[in-house]
Amino acid sequence: MNKTVKFYWDIGSTNTYFAFHLLRPLAQKYGVEIDYIPFNLGYVFRHHGYALAHEPKAKMKNRKVDLMRWAKRHDLAFQVPKEFPIKTSRILRGSLVMKAQGLHDAYMEQIFHKYWELGDASIQHYASLAGIAGELGVDPQMFTECCESQDIREEIIKLTDKALAEGVFGAPTMVVDEEIYWGKVRFEFIEDHLKSG
Repeated sequence: MNKTVKFYWDIGSTNTYFAFHLLRPLAQKYGVEIDYIPFNLGYVFRHHGYALAHEPKAKMKNRKVDLMRWAKRHDLAFQVPKEFPIKTSRILRGSLVMKAQGLHDAYMEQIFHKYWELGDASIQHYASLAGIAGELGVDPQMFTECCESQDIREEIIKLTDKALAEGVFGAPTMVVDEEIYWGKVRFEFIEDHLKSG
């Protein structure tokens, strides 16, 4: 059986955008599967008593510069969107619906492209998300109804609780053999782990 990397994500995280693009070629290189697990990052932040607004002003001032360095280094079309943060719950629920349709990866490519490359904050609303679903061959009305179902809502809660139980404190968090790797700067360690079998 192939090794699996659990990828806990929320689209509201800038680091998740970069990790999404950096993990896939590594997984392909070592023949491992990626289990994309959406979770409510805001809830996890509140659980751990963390607030982005309390970061030092000097750090926040440097944030965009550092992000653009990463974009240039990895030749990614990343841009800081004008509207940040956005409400991500519908996006996360949508990923579960699309996963059931076997279209999870294509959905994620679209949402990360639209928000973190085009600055399209409309993806926080069903009108935009249903449009993406339709482009991928899923009935938009069915998509929206499934997103609003009690089962999907409860699944996000369960996955968020699962993240907390695994020790997740931020996004992205990658878990390999129960070992946690957080953020976009741990890929050398992840590769060493995958090399070791």
